[in-house]
Amino acid sequence: MPPITARLLALAVLPAVVLPALAACSDPGASAAGASPSASAARNGVVYNTSPEQNRIRAQKDAAAAAAVPAAISKDGKLTVATTAGSIPLSFHATDDKTPIGVEVDIAQLVADKLGLALDVQVTSWENWPLKTQSGDFEAVFSNVGINKDRVKLFDFSSYRAAYMGFEAKKTSNYNIKGADDISGLKVSVGSGTNQEKILLAWNKELEAKGKAPATLQYYSSDADTILALSSGRTDLNIAPYPSVSYRENTRNDLKVVGKVNAGWPSETLVAATTLKGNGLAPAITDALNSAIKDGSYGKVLDRWGLYEEAVPEAKTVTEANFATYQTGKTP
Repeated sequence: MPPITARLLALAVLPAVVLPALAACSDPGASAAGASPSASAARNGVVYNTSPEQNRIRAQKDAAAAAAVPAAISKDGKLTVATTAGSIPLSFHATDDKTPIGVEVDIAQLVADKLGLALDVQVTSWENWPLKTQSGDFEAVFSNVGINKDRVKLFDFSSYRAAYMGFEAKKTSNYNIKGADDISGLKVSVGSGTNQEKILLAWNKELEAKGKAPATLQYYSSDADTILALSSGRTDLNIAPYPSVSYRENTRNDLKVVGKVNAGWPSETLVAATTLKGNGLAPAITDALNSAIKDGSYGKVLDRWGLYEEAVPEAKTVTEANFATYQTGKTP
């Protein structure tokens, strides 16, 4: 595997149109079900540390980025960050069932370090982060949130990771999911109100227009039930954020990834730190992210969680004012 700095130079981050629903992109969906602590390297070579003792990669303060933090946010010396803690390796609870860990938390730590602030992580539900960010309970959200045209009306963004969804199936299956035709007649589990659900609904419309059998979408009350249904054969496929399905492929013996699609299908999107619109924090976070990209700490975090394929070479601030420009870019 080439060094991540070399890989970053080969990427271009010029995203296009994203899906509209405020709460649809990109809820982690199926997540930590079936996971277990890893004391040795998984099949992708990553040793996943799921203990509370993380020994996180840290970064030095960036004076310029720190100076850009609004006084109303920096005055208490903390950066209060929300995460949903529901999806390995994005954000999830450690083996003590209380400590939030994962790549999202690690990147938030880098940002806090660069801004000279202490990281205060607050776990919330996917449904609650928008309201609590608007109310001021959270200063930033690091939880696999995608940028879309509805969210920019309420929030500002600092992009930091590519966004993909993955299809997973039993290891004995022969599925190869590339588009609507490949899910015809299959039973597919999906999270309600998620971006991946919107992709499947759009694909079902395509199938119906062609006179083909649509997929049957199946919903479960918990992630554990979702993966149990898949592994037992009650569903044919599950669609969830690619980091999660990739993690399961590399740490279990019964599941594998059988397809990958951009989370903004039919366009492109990026994962971004989310802040209250107009409060001035997003540019400071963008500066902090770019400082971490430049000094290599960002790349080390992604490598630590096996997410080097989702690295971006540059963080960008996206607001309602520049969203139209953001939409017109070509895809990576």
